[in-house]
Amino acid sequence: MASELDRDEQLRYSRHLILPHVGPEGQQRLAQGRVLIIGAGGLGSPAALYLAAAGVGTIGLVDADRVDESNLQRQVVHGTASVGRDKVTSAAERLRDLNPHVTILTHEQRLTSANALEVMRSYDIVVDGSDNFPTRYLINDACVMLGIPYAYGAVFRFDGQASLFGAPDGPCYRCLFREPPPPGLVPSCEEAGVLGALPGVIGSIQALETMKWLLGAGTSLKGRLLLFDALTLEFRELAVKRDPACPVCGATPTVRELIDYEEFCGAALPEADDSLEISAESLRERMRRGADMVLLDVREPMEFSIARIEGSILMPLRTVDARVQELDRDRDIVTICHHGVRSLRAVHILRRAGLTRVKSLAGGVAAWSERIDPSMPRY
Repeated sequence: MASELDRDEQLRYSRHLILPHVGPEGQQRLAQGRVLIIGAGGLGSPAALYLAAAGVGTIGLVDADRVDESNLQRQVVHGTASVGRDKVTSAAERLRDLNPHVTILTHEQRLTSANALEVMRSYDIVVDGSDNFPTRYLINDACVMLGIPYAYGAVFRFDGQASLFGAPDGPCYRCLFREPPPPGLVPSCEEAGVLGALPGVIGSIQALETMKWLLGAGTSLKGRLLLFDALTLEFRELAVKRDPACPVCGATPTVRELIDYEEFCGAALPEADDSLEISAESLRERMRRGADMVLLDVREPMEFSIARIEGSILMPLRTVDARVQELDRDRDIVTICHHGVRSLRAVHILRRAGLTRVKSLAGGVAAWSERIDPSMPRY
């Protein structure tokens, strides 16, 4: 097998070739491996870098986003020069430079129930670098249906998780989390933040699990959920058993085809229209005229401390439903968040509670900073 590696590869992978669980044959297994990484962000970045450097033969990248400056604190596959570029293009360029012996395939699209099976079916293992519950459940269900294992990872503020789901005789994500949490209960990284190096730890563990699976070496995280606390630098483990009653991988599965995961997770975005939103320019004009209204900021306290519109009051989205009675039904209310997503959810919560004079600031404080007050800090 060693003869199948050229001189450059022998030198490049020399530290692998002398390992008892890798060697020339193991390096060939890596070269024949096909890995799909879903999300070229915080988790996908370190996973992709280490898998490419290790010589995994084919790496697919799925992502529909563009590189933003706020990504660079943790998404280390991208650089400043890539801001504004497609993430898959930026990542592919870096990986090809890192190792020209690997093949990088790009899927510049959002993974959906309509395309997931087609995109995933030609790969041996998947790395879940997603950051939202609908995609996690979609990846899980698609992998189980295709018989493909996946290296799971998740990060939140200072905490991380990792496991291997969908392996033969092992549990899947739904064996551990049968139902998603209520919408808004768990803030996203955009809302809650994440320590920059944390995705590096978890993403590297995902890369390790992927390499071990391709090599057939060591003991995987199948049946184990690894928990990591970055503040105390402690690892803990929870045993995860396969659930015979699991609706996807159980003895009598009830989920036999991919579903609407946005609806399943209650994460579908409310439909926006002119009656629900107000532009930054219109809000500024109303403020200039001294209109009697409440500016209700539904972000988290730390976000509010970074940047706020003068005169706004803080009521985090997770508390709005319980605090509706604090708001005056006879006054106009404009809800505000970072980009206009959470504030639109707040509009629907308040309107369901009977407050009809409510609109969302389209584009949130990001639009306000860009078009109205450039001196406002951006994050």
